Amino acid sequence: MTGIVRIDDEVLGVDEFVRRLKLTGQFEGLIEQMVRDKLTVHAARRQGIQVTPEEIQERADQFRRVQGLHRAADMNHYLDALGVSLDEFEAFITDSLYQERMMEKVCSDEAVQDYFTLNSPRFDSIEVSHIVVDSEGKAKELISYLQDDPDSFAEMAREHSIADTREQGGEIGKVLRGSLKTDIEAKVFNAEAGDLLGPFPAPDRSFFEVFLVRAKHPATLDSDVAVEVRRLLREDWLMARAQEHVIEAR
Repeated sequence: MTGIVRIDDEVLGVDEFVRRLKLTGQFEGLIEQMVRDKLTVHAARRQGIQVTPEEIQERADQFRRVQGLHRAADMNHYLDALGVSLDEFEAFITDSLYQERMMEKVCSDEAVQDYFTLNSPRFDSIEVSHIVVDSEGKAKELISYLQDDPDSFAEMAREHSIADTREQGGEIGKVLRGSLKTDIEAKVFNAEAGDLLGPFPAPDRSFFEVFLVRAKHPATLDSDVAVEVRRLLREDWLMARAQEHVIEAR
């Protein structure tokens, strides 16, 4: 058994470490990330992306500075303590550079702009508030009252809502498409600013929700949307790469 750590006479080994990861639900996430990283490196190499020795050295130096390893001897001791060879460390650094270069290509500014242009409606956003109550009758009473006095929505939320947004006057804030339940989202995004919607029941009718649409924002490629587009580009690309390989859990 390969040991990881010793506590007195007890040695905790790799098998126990893996078992703990599985039982705590961390194993699958770690494996998935490792697979994604390897798929990215393989694709970068196939596409002829280059990583120079100078870039590897610069990244290794950066790693050392972050870790406070200012002398070569310090770095050697650090790797020895981890049980990692210098070649393995260099491979780790090299792979990280391949991953970055590949993602820069996949998520380039041009790719982001093209994706946004083709899919702009999904990035429309709205500003909404809600009130959640425990009966349909209360929800209908609130709607009736708010139709006569819409400016009191925040006050009514603080007084009656059972949601954790009550202290904020029921304000959820700005949301993109895909953030709300499907049946609610279609009606909310088709509404106009100032519209009251609901009541929408929970599946078990344990609560009922009333929405106020405060504002609508047509899609714009701002910094927040660009981050989301890059995430979607990365996920779509990785899914396509996964289809090109045989991946089996062992």
